[in-house]
Amino acid sequence: MKLDLQFVRSQFPAFSEPSLEGWAFFENAGGSYPCIQFISRLTDFYMKNKVQPYYPYPASMRAGELMDLSYKRMADYLNVEASEIHFGPSTTQNVYVLANAMRPMWKDGDEIIVSCQDHEANAGAWRRLADRGIKVIEWHVNKQTGLLSIGELSSLFSDRTKMVAFPHCSNVIGHINPVKEISTLAHKHGALSVVDGVGLAPHGFPDLKDLEVDIYLFSLYKTFGPHLGLMYVKKELIGKMKNQSHFFKEGISRNMLTPAGPDHAQIGSVSGILDYFDMIYNHHFNEEAIPSQRNKALNGLFHEHEQALLRHLLDFLRSRNDLRIVGPSTTEERAPIVSIIPLNKTVEEVYATLTRHQLMLGTGDFYAVRPLMDMDIDRSPGVMRISFLHYTSMEEIDQLIEGLKIALD
Repeated sequence: MKLDLQFVRSQFPAFSEPSLEGWAFFENAGGSYPCIQFISRLTDFYMKNKVQPYYPYPASMRAGELMDLSYKRMADYLNVEASEIHFGPSTTQNVYVLANAMRPMWKDGDEIIVSCQDHEANAGAWRRLADRGIKVIEWHVNKQTGLLSIGELSSLFSDRTKMVAFPHCSNVIGHINPVKEISTLAHKHGALSVVDGVGLAPHGFPDLKDLEVDIYLFSLYKTFGPHLGLMYVKKELIGKMKNQSHFFKEGISRNMLTPAGPDHAQIGSVSGILDYFDMIYNHHFNEEAIPSQRNKALNGLFHEHEQALLRHLLDFLRSRNDLRIVGPSTTEERAPIVSIIPLNKTVEEVYATLTRHQLMLGTGDFYAVRPLMDMDIDRSPGVMRISFLHYTSMEEIDQLIEGLKIALD
């Protein structure tokens, strides 16, 4: 089965927007284009149901139903329970809430392992616990490759280790970490696994039950939807955390990790992402399937398309001796997040040329300061990042390659 790219792109208004015509978008790791299904649900909610939800009058009841539906449908796709799904303003803020909720579970002198491959979202708040009696153990990346070593992780555990925080996929290195293996190792030592899935989820939602993680986080504005962060927290765990909401919310799992009132409209529109996935599934497959099975099929479809684009791009990048690829230079266990550093020209010079050729990329550290520090890469100008998704075309990859040839020569 091959991805019907024309059909896929027809679901995203950006590809028919006149002001974006001719521009190729390669900063998807910073935020994807939204699908029309999400946009329609958000607009509809604001027009018809922008009232306090869960009161016994029609507009309010419908608002609550739409919010409940988003929790359930997202849980079904991720293969977990609706009570284990939590929405917050962003992944960074969600981790801050988690750190405060989990600190009372641990004693002074207990240890947590925090990787140095993360976006700061799954790093900063955990490290601040060092000021509150927790010993933070750093899991550094390889200086040359940017990869994390499972062997090194094994040596970091002690009988006081309570948690391991690491990314499913770094937003600058692009390597996909073996989450299930790391989680199994953490559990063997009596520790929790907390996984930042922000870099990986846009390329296919994970089966969280299969991964055996305790906490998993990603950003919905990078997966075709609203500017919200999603947290999965295993149901056995949330009861051990300290309530972060109003005192009378104690014991209500959906509220305990939401200090302020949630954004009703955005939560109610999350279902639009699943509307899009369902439409893509029904367009490509004839078999009836439950949401988690649909998700698995879509992952294969998206992966095959993205890998073809990635192979083409990496073939070109490897052919050049005037740039450095940060992280793996092959498609093996790699997401289409590729950071490069020009060797003969400055990042600013190359970037300016690419912009003139209607190429939208990002430069800098992307809040992945710690892996860049470990690899001795200056934060300023940092790296140039190329990131794309299943709606990207081979023609856009060719446009990028032609732009890079001109910019680098």
